[in-house]
Amino acid sequence: MTRSLDGKVAVITGAGSGIGRGIALRLAEDRAAIAVWDLNPDGAAETVRMVEDAGGKAIAITVDCSDRAAIRAAADATRSTLGPITILVNNAGIAPFTPFADIEEEEFDRVIRVNLKGPWLVTKEIVPDMLAAGWGRIINITSSSTQSGSFAQSHYVASKGGLLGLTKALALELGKTGITANMIPPGSIDTPMLRGAPIDAEAYGASLPVDRLGKVADIAAAAAFLASDEAGYMTGQTISTNGGRYMGSA
Repeated sequence: MTRSLDGKVAVITGAGSGIGRGIALRLAEDRAAIAVWDLNPDGAAETVRMVEDAGGKAIAITVDCSDRAAIRAAADATRSTLGPITILVNNAGIAPFTPFADIEEEEFDRVIRVNLKGPWLVTKEIVPDMLAAGWGRIINITSSSTQSGSFAQSHYVASKGGLLGLTKALALELGKTGITANMIPPGSIDTPMLRGAPIDAEAYGASLPVDRLGKVADIAAAAAFLASDEAGYMTGQTISTNGGRYMGSA
């Protein structure tokens, strides 16, 4: 079933490739207008082309989603072209592999700035649109590493754990306003980022209960549900889309 997001405007950060692109395509399929925010202008333009080729509406905005002034300018450009923003997917992030003893303070700060402070800044800019509409969806892409840990990624796991906490705090504070805040911690999803990581992706996928790596479409489907009216009674929740990597307690 296609869930109608007619009249809704969605901002998806890091939508120039990978998971962000997949979510953009899926929400456009559900008839949301899409603002593709990404540092890579070529990737953002390609996502827009794909959305438009499928009959959807999208714009590309080149933006550093950890820079407050750039975020404000991107939001203003989105509003002037598409209208008020009521769906936000905080997907942009970086995931370096560095042993704990080798992480310099500058690298730690950069990971926190991009993966945690960035989503905080973007959300702060966009929530007023949602409050004015009396309806909003905040979807944060965290990581299954917050549930199980990840070797040589202490700074990354810390940043995504902070995003997990932010999601719950927003859900509690905004619950009475018609805005929900939920998170998706992907497992190992077959993306360019994963293929560039220092792991044997195929072997890892074969070790999972589902016997495969995840697909971008798996995460996009979860995001589409959380963006829909059908998910209006869900907030502060974790939709663990990870092929069984982590199974939480009942």
